[in-house]
Order: sequence, then structure tokens, then C-alpha cells
Amino acid sequence: MSKKEIVVSDVEKEHDNPIAELVQVACKFDSEIILESNNRKINAKSIMGIMAFNPSNGMKVNIVANGEDEAEALDAMEKFLVCE
Repeated sequence: MSKKEIVVSDVEKEHDNPIAELVQVACKFDSEIILESNNRKINAKSIMGIMAFNPSNGMKVNIVANGEDEAEALDAMEKFLVCE
């Protein structure tokens, strides 16, 4: 299991449809990917979960990945959320 805390950048300015695009990034990986913030945990592959979670500018988020490609999944999610 890999875990990293990040601060979300302004994803709405960087991406046309950030919620759907974030789910698409997560779905590229076999690993389970969970986003945690303020005692909430959601599956990053769930569009309804991401809509409810609503990652926004300045939000502190823990990305937790567990599986064979967890390191790659963690990096991809971080790059998307911090707009690198």
C-alpha cells in the first residue's frame, strides 16, 4: 500500500471536465485507489463518489493506492490533482 498527502490545485481551470477525467485516470490502473479528506474516503474510480467528494483548490487529500501498479497510480493521481 502506498499513501501520499497532497494539496489540490485549481483542477477546474486546468481540465475541461475534471471529475470525469479524474475517474478516467484512476480507471487506467488495476490498483484500488482511495481519496481521503476530512474523515471521508471514496473510491477514485467512482464518478458518483468523486462528485460527492468534489476535490477543489486548496483541499488536503490523502491518495491511497493498493495493488501491483500502486506507485504508478499514485503518481498519476498526484499529477492530475496538483496540475503538473
